[in-house]
Amino acid sequence: MRIIARRPLLAFSVKHPDAAGALNEWWHIVKSADWKSPQDIKNVMPKASIVADNRVVFNICGGSYRLIVKFNYQYGGGWVRFIGTHAEYDKIDATKI
Repeated sequence: MRIIARRPLLAFSVKHPDAAGALNEWWHIVKSADWKSPQDIKNVMPKASIVADNRVVFNICGGSYRLIVKFNYQYGGGWVRFIGTHAEYDKIDATKI
């Protein structure tokens, strides 16, 4: 999958160095994936949450952080919509961000 907007992930890693390794691992898994459906994601990352409008919420660092990506399975791409702490995530609507 091609991920658009990697810059927010890199910036978040600088601000939260404890997340850097997990985000890098996530990046490499997704980069080599060829997901055609949300179920393909769940098969690889069972703790991911599928939400509306092709968005997927990933737990980073055991749930300390949340990453929301909107996927376009037909074109093999995903757009980073949100990366933040669990507390920041609780203040947003994952289906609309």
